[in-house]
Amino acid sequence: MILPIIAYGHPVLKKIAVEVDQDNATLPELIADMWETMYNAQGVGLAAPQIGQSIRLFIIDTEQVMNEGEENNGIKQTFINAQILEETGNEWAYEEGCLSIPNIRGDVQRKKSIQIEYYDEEFNKQSQSFSGINARVIQHEYDHIEGKLFLDYLKPVKKRLIKRKLESIRKGVVDVDYKMKFYRFA
Repeated sequence: MILPIIAYGHPVLKKIAVEVDQDNATLPELIADMWETMYNAQGVGLAAPQIGQSIRLFIIDTEQVMNEGEENNGIKQTFINAQILEETGNEWAYEEGCLSIPNIRGDVQRKKSIQIEYYDEEFNKQSQSFSGINARVIQHEYDHIEGKLFLDYLKPVKKRLIKRKLESIRKGVVDVDYKMKFYRFA
């Protein structure tokens, strides 16, 4: 089932997510819904807070954006209760966007490589290293479960330039090809 993506301004996007319970019987269905939702919105990653679930779960598929001959192969994986153990290498800038913040992009500096521990869909513990675009997408989605947005990394000048656009998104004045859910202030 395609779920609505939570828009910028909703408090769930700024909360630190809680761990996923291994005995959660609805987890397989939730993960399947997240894949369907992500592909429907033409994303390469989606975190549970972006669908209103404040749990430590995210998915990524960089296979769809990798070019032949690139340094790394793309990955398609589910990350449950992930913990980034180490970020290494030089920082490099790359223009990022977010399904929760449509039509806004900005250069974000991130370390080139990461070491991460997580559980896969069968709740097998994994420990892996990733680099390049794979590491970047993981870092971006990991930020979501830590209550951070790519906007938090933008330079003050860029933040001022996009202030009106952000306010429009917060108010629900945005044109996208996927379902979104907006937070209504009291």
